[in-house]
Amino acid sequence: MIAPLNVADFDYALPSELIAQTPAPTRTASRLLHGDQTGQLHDKLFTDLLSLLRPNDLLVFNDTRVIKARLFGHKTTGGKVEVLIERVTAVDQALAHIRSSKSPAPGSALRLAEAFNARILGREEDLFALEFERPILELLDEFGATPLPPYITHQPDEADIQRYQTIYARDPGAVAAPTAGLHFDQTMFEQLDQAGIARAFVTLHVGAGTFQPVRVQTLAEHVMHAERYTVPQNTIEAIARARSLGGRVIAVGTTSVRALESAAKLSPALTHPQSGDTRLFITPGFNYQVIDAMITNFHLPQSTLLMLVSAFIGLEQMRGAYQHAIRERYRFFSYGDAMFLERNPTL
Repeated sequence: MIAPLNVADFDYALPSELIAQTPAPTRTASRLLHGDQTGQLHDKLFTDLLSLLRPNDLLVFNDTRVIKARLFGHKTTGGKVEVLIERVTAVDQALAHIRSSKSPAPGSALRLAEAFNARILGREEDLFALEFERPILELLDEFGATPLPPYITHQPDEADIQRYQTIYARDPGAVAAPTAGLHFDQTMFEQLDQAGIARAFVTLHVGAGTFQPVRVQTLAEHVMHAERYTVPQNTIEAIARARSLGGRVIAVGTTSVRALESAAKLSPALTHPQSGDTRLFITPGFNYQVIDAMITNFHLPQSTLLMLVSAFIGLEQMRGAYQHAIRERYRFFSYGDAMFLERNPTL
């Protein structure tokens, strides 16, 4: 009998100086670690991606747009609060994380940015339901701060507003960037077009839970945070077209992976568009139905994203890739370098 996987199986030691605090000088200036189907590793530049792709391949991007989800203010009693919007649920309502010395009670009000009030409607698990005076996206755009990940130590500035957002971001709702897409610029898109490599889009609004470590010992005990996703009809058609022409479906980022594989759970032949909430937790042993390769950044130890990658290329291959990346001084996490991983056919 095979022992169940533990969170400790996905741990690794990362020197703090390898955590990228700022992006590369330009979007495509990062490095790229290529893991091929045999498990061999190749050190490349991100601009080498074009040489790894083939005509009729399809890249699937997540077009979610990061909102300025962090707000600061105080309770009517005077205590300071920090609000991180997790999910917009209506024009004037949202679910949020709230940090304060004492949890605000239902019915109480928060004064945010010294500009507007939000009322506590109640609790949903560890989140607070809030109601705002005006449309929430308008207020965030005017008064909110870019929600940089907790491992980035500087306060967000004008550069972060631009670089912690993909060039194709369209649908506002994410509180964390789909970071694999941060490496693409317009010039690379034009080169992809010239090479006959197609593009399609899904939407998955990334939640703050993407940065949370798994807090249980065995993976089977973990309950994934919910995220809203959409796989539209034109993307379904693009996948069918790529397959008919012998091309590969390549997910740009783990969020694109989760959207596509969530849709396939509901429609195994992937013939119909899908939209809804997903709590899909991908761990070793998962049967991938859609993607043939992925582009992804390096992920936090003990994170669900690291488990997703391990399910795709194998746990030992993942460990070897991360050991190699640390030895070769790759830059890690949201502003770091990327990987191009081809699926292990033996899994």
